[in-house]
Amino acid sequence: MTLRTAFCDLVGIDFPVVQAPIGGPSRPALAAAVSNAGGLGVQAVSWDRPDQLERRLAKTQGLTSKPFGINVVLEWPQHDRVAQCLAAGVRVISTFWGDPAPYTEMIHQAGAVHIHTVGSAAEARDAVTAGVDVIVAQGWEAGGHVRGEVSTLALVPAVVDAVAPVPVLAAGGIADGRGVAAVLALGADAAWIGTRFLLADEATTGPTYRDALINAAETDTAHGIVFDKGWPNAPHRTLRNSTVRAWQAAGRPEPGQRPGENDVVGTWLDGQDVPRYADLAPLAGVTGDTEAMALYAGQGTGLLRETQPAAQIVEEIVEHCQARLTRW
Repeated sequence: MTLRTAFCDLVGIDFPVVQAPIGGPSRPALAAAVSNAGGLGVQAVSWDRPDQLERRLAKTQGLTSKPFGINVVLEWPQHDRVAQCLAAGVRVISTFWGDPAPYTEMIHQAGAVHIHTVGSAAEARDAVTAGVDVIVAQGWEAGGHVRGEVSTLALVPAVVDAVAPVPVLAAGGIADGRGVAAVLALGADAAWIGTRFLLADEATTGPTYRDALINAAETDTAHGIVFDKGWPNAPHRTLRNSTVRAWQAAGRPEPGQRPGENDVVGTWLDGQDVPRYADLAPLAGVTGDTEAMALYAGQGTGLLRETQPAAQIVEEIVEHCQARLTRW
């Protein structure tokens, strides 16, 4: 059984599996491994300096000849980064958290595909009207920063109906082949999977973060505005760690009044202090009380069992999805 969809044909991949950008843990080795396995690897580049971005793109292109994508958050101007990626030959540009309209023309002029993440059918219609080629319907179950408040099961078919025949990718709570089969049945063209790939060998997820993901149940995440230093007023889903529990026990106070507001909980890779409530997830090499940092994760975390090579994750997801669809 083939799993190839219209989206696969559009971007040149074999399987409807997209590795979500997952912020800091997403690096060239991860994106390249996913792309080499037949999916689409995507990297978060919203805060890269031009020299960092140049090295990132060159390294990725040295590891794969397959398509890969980049993601930028539109809370901040991203024209220069998008232009640099397009000039380097990237042909899949993903945008999030803002108006995609100012970016569609430059993306299309370069012959690239524009993907935009939304949290509602209305937002999806606006994005398509602006010229976006592919929509990611992000359910409330998703880890990291979450755009809307609707579950994946309810959101995906609503968005599919709203923007057909534009391809729709489903995000939020999808961590295995059963989830991919489910969203394909809902009308999605592919699954946008983040939390599962945090446990890829190639991800730079810190060891305490990995252990917490493996040991967490599906009930162990919290949604709200907690880790907001660096990105204010942006709801997100993380594991319920010591910082989140203390904040909840205090009655969920506003920023500036939270427990340990002025604490420094660790040291970043460049030697900078990491304050409590920073929006930084602990990467390998970050030191300090990393358990207290932002452990972004979706509700699919209860399905995580072990660290694996990214290619094995893709293979396993595809195999289990095919088996489920064949059974149906």
